[in-house]
Amino acid sequence: MFREFKEFAVRGNVVDMAVGIIIGGAFGTIVSSLVNDILMPPIGLLMGGVDFSDIFLVLKGEGPYATLADATAAGAVTLNIGVFVNNVISFLIVALAVFMLVKGINRLRRQQAAAPTAPTAPPEDILLLREIRDSLARRAEEP
Repeated sequence: MFREFKEFAVRGNVVDMAVGIIIGGAFGTIVSSLVNDILMPPIGLLMGGVDFSDIFLVLKGEGPYATLADATAAGAVTLNIGVFVNNVISFLIVALAVFMLVKGINRLRRQQAAAPTAPTAPPEDILLLREIRDSLARRAEEP
C-alpha cells in the first residue's frame, strides 16, 4: 500500500498540482497586496480620504468607532463592507489572471495542433514488401 501511495504521490500530475497550489498561494498574497496597498488607497482618496478597509457598520456595540480595529477590540459586532469589497476586487484580479493564463495556453495548444506533422516513415517490413512488389512487376513486364 505504501508503494502504491508513493507511485501516486510522485506521479507528474500530483507534483504539478502541488507546484500550482504553492504558486497560487504566493500569487494570492501578491494580489492582496496589490488591492490593499496600491488600488484601494487612491480609490479611498477619491472618496474623500476614506480607508476602504475601515468601511463598516456596527450591528451591536457601544458608541461610534473610528476604525474597524477599534470596533473589533471593543468586541462590537460589525458588518465589514470595505473588507468585503477588497476581497471582491482581489477575486476579480485573480479571475482575470487565470482567464488570461488559460486563454494563452489554449492559443498555444491550437497552434500546436494546427502545425502540420511530418508523415512518419513506413515500417521496414512495408518497405521490403514494396520492393518485392516492384521487382515482381518489373519481371512481369520483361519479355
